Amino acid sequence: MKLWHGRFQHEVNKAADSFNSSLSFDKRLYRCDIEGSKAHCTMLGERGIIPKSDAELIVKTLDEVLADIESEKCVICDAEDIHSFVENELVSRIGATGKKLHTGRSRNDQVALDLRLYLRDAADDLISLLRAFALTLTDIAERNLDTVMPAFTHLQKAQPTTLAHHLAAYAEMLCRDISRFTEAKRRINVMPLGSGACTSTPYPIDRSRVAELLGFPAVTGNSMDAVSDRDFALDFLYACSVAMMHLSRFSEEIIIWSSDDYKYVELSDGYSTGSSIMPQKKNPDMNELIRGKTGRTYGDLMTLLTVMKGIPLAYDKDMQEDKECVFDAYDTLRACLVVFDGLMKEAVFDKKRLRECTEGGFTSATECADYLVGKGVPFRDAHAAVGGLVIYCIKSGKTLKTLSLEEYRRFGDFDEDIYAAIEPETAILRRKADGAPSPDAMKKEIADIRRRVSVN
Repeated sequence: MKLWHGRFQHEVNKAADSFNSSLSFDKRLYRCDIEGSKAHCTMLGERGIIPKSDAELIVKTLDEVLADIESEKCVICDAEDIHSFVENELVSRIGATGKKLHTGRSRNDQVALDLRLYLRDAADDLISLLRAFALTLTDIAERNLDTVMPAFTHLQKAQPTTLAHHLAAYAEMLCRDISRFTEAKRRINVMPLGSGACTSTPYPIDRSRVAELLGFPAVTGNSMDAVSDRDFALDFLYACSVAMMHLSRFSEEIIIWSSDDYKYVELSDGYSTGSSIMPQKKNPDMNELIRGKTGRTYGDLMTLLTVMKGIPLAYDKDMQEDKECVFDAYDTLRACLVVFDGLMKEAVFDKKRLRECTEGGFTSATECADYLVGKGVPFRDAHAAVGGLVIYCIKSGKTLKTLSLEEYRRFGDFDEDIYAAIEPETAILRRKADGAPSPDAMKKEIADIRRRVSVN
């Protein structure tokens, strides 16, 4: 039976009824709906709005409904939405007493509460997964403080760095993601129940008591805003989108690094797939899927932004479209984090290959310029001289390492110690500032990332 059947004389058209129903997706809110109902009913009993004995019976029966759903003894079906299902199930078990549950509330503030409860838990879950992934990256980084590799700009080799430095950059992104979800949770964690349909309720309710029972530190203000606000869901979706963007950037590099032309990393068989026609193929499909699913998550954010852009106060049915996009973004990011974390734990980096590639592409050219600066040459003049040196190398088929000292001296005041200066390890050890790739600087950054991951 519809919760609103009293106004209607005829049944809803079957196609319209199906179109209107949200049970197929909002049924995952069953625990949130029951917990919110228990807190609301407890308050009703304490305030004398309904008899305390009735409130106790309702709460006890709601616990039974929850247990039956989770044991699959009770199947969620045949209702307009999860709120209707829970209330109908309650009434079927205890009769008219169950109908008192909805006193002093509307589905409008009820669904706002359910979604906030759900997203509060979802944010905590994602924060936990982001922390785990960040720690995985710092563990790998700690084992690779001396693993030399080329840093890139414009996807061209730039300067020597370490694998630890590169992976820590992504750990920093994950730290910001944790912070973003933490801030989103702060705005999610406000209790809307008691706002009614749009103008609250005449019953002497105690909103602070409901907030206390549900663990909310605050209640919403204006009742019209409370039932029509989905900013908190947009905050969550934005945090999901940015986190997916970070995973996509990282996936792009893993895809490139695992290619036959780079061979920086070997992905385990457990996180790779093959080809139905090409026997030699080992494809980085997990990372390609993460990269692809990023666009899907962006779509979830755009869906809710578009839904909300033209809605007048207060609640409108359009807002039923808030849930599928939120659920999808959460499910997508969660799955990507779990898979990517496992993939990185089993990935094997080729240290020899990484070092070989660092020595190509003139990654030590800046060290040559800095060497001349150390001899008193202005940096711009040193830059120009080494630029000419690089052109000479390209034309003669040589590298900075294979040039003779006589050839070096054609371009500036170089001595034998230039060969030590252009070693990748030398370049890395010289960079000791906070955030730099030297082992000491990296140890400090790794410790700081771990501290921030544990604090956020």
